[in-house]
Amino acid sequence: NFDKLNVRSNHYTPLPEGCSPLKRDIKNYVSSGCINLDKPANPSSHEVVAWVKRILRVDKTGHSGTLDPKVSGCLIVCIDRATRLAKSQQGAGKEYVAIFRLHNTVESEKKVRQALEKLTGALFQRPPLISAVKRQLRIRTIYENRLIEYNPNQNMGIFWVKCEAGTYVRTICVHLGLLLGVGGQMQELRRVRSGIFGENDNLMTMHDILDAQYLYDHHSDDSYLRRVIRPLESLLVGHKRIVVKDSAVNAICYGAKILLPGILRFENGIELNEEIVIVTTKGEAICLALALMTTSTMAVTDHGVVAKIKRVIMERDTYARKWCLGPIASKKKAMITQGLLDKYGKPNEKTPSGWRSAYYDLSDTNSNNYKQLSLESKKKDSENQQSEKKERKKMESSDSSTDEESE
Repeated sequence: NFDKLNVRSNHYTPLPEGCSPLKRDIKNYVSSGCINLDKPANPSSHEVVAWVKRILRVDKTGHSGTLDPKVSGCLIVCIDRATRLAKSQQGAGKEYVAIFRLHNTVESEKKVRQALEKLTGALFQRPPLISAVKRQLRIRTIYENRLIEYNPNQNMGIFWVKCEAGTYVRTICVHLGLLLGVGGQMQELRRVRSGIFGENDNLMTMHDILDAQYLYDHHSDDSYLRRVIRPLESLLVGHKRIVVKDSAVNAICYGAKILLPGILRFENGIELNEEIVIVTTKGEAICLALALMTTSTMAVTDHGVVAKIKRVIMERDTYARKWCLGPIASKKKAMITQGLLDKYGKPNEKTPSGWRSAYYDLSDTNSNNYKQLSLESKKKDSENQQSEKKERKKMESSDSSTDEESE
């Protein structure tokens, strides 16, 4: 929906660097990809991720939230550069399907359904006796749950639950038994959704990864590998986007502020402090950022900081450097090499008087130059306000004269 974004400017100089995430060469495609893996029961999440690392022969792998050894289902495995997004995916919501067993018979299925409905909203939970975290009482939110099936002969049932990250479904089963007064326990668990990826979103098994790598190694066919691995940008589809100019990309990778003049397009509905993604014109993710302006503010202003960088995703120097290329910057660079300025570009005893008089140290708020500059800017602002008032008065007087003529 690139064409549906709000256009701030269409004028920019395209750079030859970079490409669409789907058209990256196979080495970069793998090192900036993720896999929606169907974790098998019994091995731990750490073991599974280590196996994927060994199969694909990559430097780093990470996952989007631990699954207990006996639990199967969606586990998002991030590769190399995509591991920078692993932490943001760990906090995303999860969905599970669980099988529970009650220790005694209950009156009807309706009672089970009613008890399950009570277990929604913010609940107190203490991790089970055998768990990888400290057993402290904590609050976790259950957004929604639904009883799928109940068998009164075996006192067993299946339910679906949508919950916050870090929720223990085993504890929900125990609480369900307590509410019904018969006691209960979890028999089996499967994760059907992790963040943005579900069971129907390109879910892959360990055998699929092995086959894809074998096909590439022995037949130089990367088509299966491209189907198994998805670009890291697919994890950020749910985030609001801001598209920046190609000349601003590398500066952002080095930590520069995301300013309004460097923006080409922005999405509707951006709120203050919302997590957004900054992308290139080719669709590559540059960084995750926290919005400092809303959509409406971006539409009416022409300067200012739009967002604060939270996590840089793109590697430095993927795009060419496009800063410090102006006439003043070039002159400053030459003066530093000649020793007329110090290594930070500030005046020293050898600096010419002409350059020293024109130099403003904006970091030193107590300097005379800074005070003079702030006074000048205030003076300009007041002059602009006065001129605007005069124009308004002229407009009002012209409107009143036209009304009199019409009468």
